[in-house]
Amino acid sequence: MTSLTALETLAAGDISTNNVRTWLLDNVIPLVLLAVALLLLWLGGGKGDNAGVMRRLAGVVIALAIIGLAVSGAGVNVGQWIAGLFTG
Repeated sequence: MTSLTALETLAAGDISTNNVRTWLLDNVIPLVLLAVALLLLWLGGGKGDNAGVMRRLAGVVIALAIIGLAVSGAGVNVGQWIAGLFTG
């Protein structure tokens, strides 16, 4: 009976993903960045393949820029700016 009351209370309130989003930004993103940095150092740094590391790093920077646009909500502004380039 208490679980039904808890479900009714939960359903009555607003449900959002703000806490999950905050947790992902605070915990998962830095761990992924650390893993990518270590992988880049391990793959190219030991062999002296600096050009290969820089090519991979360029891809990582582009991916981080896309993630940053998605997380900050500025993607709409960038899209409007790009559309403004073509429409005048």
